[in-house]
Amino acid sequence: QVRLVESGGGLVQAGGSLRLSCAASGRTLSTRAMGWFRQAPGKEREFVATISWNSAITAYEDSVKGRFTISRDNAKNTLYLQMDSLKPDDTAVYYCAAGPSTQRVRSSPDYWGQGTQVTVSS
Repeated sequence: QVRLVESGGGLVQAGGSLRLSCAASGRTLSTRAMGWFRQAPGKEREFVATISWNSAITAYEDSVKGRFTISRDNAKNTLYLQMDSLKPDDTAVYYCAAGPSTQRVRSSPDYWGQGTQVTVSS
């Protein structure tokens, strides 16, 4: 069984930065793609970014391109999301996820974390 635990969320002013982490335990995820999703109040959960097992492939939702950077450290079994130039519209609960490919992460991940709250004030 895989357990994903997000951390690093918090309150930040618009224009600020945060780095989210997702630590995996129970089973190595070094051969799996991973990704980030978010869910704002009253909205459906949406894809944010994904990364392949070897970091060769990354993809982003259009509104975060150029501001967010996804990365991973397989030796530490940890996924990251560096978020810069944050906007109030980025306020949401952020979830990490894992799956066999970047395409599967985007459509139907096998594993989810419990989420971490990010709040961006104007």
